[in-house]
Amino acid sequence: MIKTEKELIVKTSAGEIQADRPTPITADVEVVLYKQHLRPQYAVDALIEGYSVLVGDYYSSGLAILNQLKIYVNAKYPDQSFQGQREARSAYRELSNRLFLKITGNRLMVKKAPEIGWLKVLYPDLPVFLLPFPQVQGLNSSWQWYEKGIFIPVLRKKIFPWFGTYFPTRFEHLELFENWLKNYRGSKESAIDVGTGSGVLTFQMLKYGFAKIYGTDSNPNAVIGVDEYLDKNQLQSKVDLYHGDLFAGCDIPAELIVFNPPWLPAAYNPEGIDSAIYYEADMFARFFKEATTRLKEGGRVVVLFSNLAEAINPDTEHPVKSELANGGRFTKEQFVEKQVRPASKKTKRNQEKRSDEKVELWVLKLINV
Repeated sequence: MIKTEKELIVKTSAGEIQADRPTPITADVEVVLYKQHLRPQYAVDALIEGYSVLVGDYYSSGLAILNQLKIYVNAKYPDQSFQGQREARSAYRELSNRLFLKITGNRLMVKKAPEIGWLKVLYPDLPVFLLPFPQVQGLNSSWQWYEKGIFIPVLRKKIFPWFGTYFPTRFEHLELFENWLKNYRGSKESAIDVGTGSGVLTFQMLKYGFAKIYGTDSNPNAVIGVDEYLDKNQLQSKVDLYHGDLFAGCDIPAELIVFNPPWLPAAYNPEGIDSAIYYEADMFARFFKEATTRLKEGGRVVVLFSNLAEAINPDTEHPVKSELANGGRFTKEQFVEKQVRPASKKTKRNQEKRSDEKVELWVLKLINV
């Protein structure tokens, strides 16, 4: 790894990639030092007045401050409408990201703090810096997933997602793809996995004997993580990775193109891990246009999608249906859907909408082919 103060460059089979990480603050920052003999409201008042606050004793002090900050924000923004809650989240984000922790020698400089391996991986040569407390929380959660792994039933094994990489927590769409692969009788010489993410679709195709897979992703950390997994499992000869938007410059014709895109239309320009959840208005049109030039004769495009956006708002345009009706490029060969299992009782997601959700597998072929 090659490091500068502003970036971290990681060498992968796809070339050198700048990893995405919370920006380290190495410049001198004027802060209010907080310790437990003070009340959490003292720190909240300082944040409201525009000061930055450094937690100086226990990790739990930062948690107490954030809890008090949530009480303040909820009281100031009682409007439960979409716009009201958006304003509340924005205010909380702006204030909470001025609550800092100090990192020295890749360790948090407070007592009873969690051990976070990402601090060493992502900041190998930075001796001293600050990070906002919420970003440290994100690093901590991510490290727990990375260390423990995520068991994927269709693979019957765990994956170990890199920081900032989306990974599946529901598996119905993977089950649809698994069943389709079991019955697939076409050529298995090559496939392109567009937006590979944590690599699950690629690993499924390897399981079913595809000789060569080309995986792409616009998220640098996704490429880094899949490359790491391939290296550890001696699979690098079977998968070539590309970093970039959609096909990312991969112009090798393939028998199969698979695409598990974001399932919800974006109301803003999605960045980071949000780009795995929300899609921009022109994304599908660009994908289908580029896919026509990457398919071998007789090839197929498989899109894994969901009717979630339609369940939330029936007026939402379904991008695959729209392409079939108006694109003039593809025709439907197969369509399969599967009811989503009931959500956990602990989830905050709208249960009524979840009960209407179905995941979808679309198999498309070029018109007149």
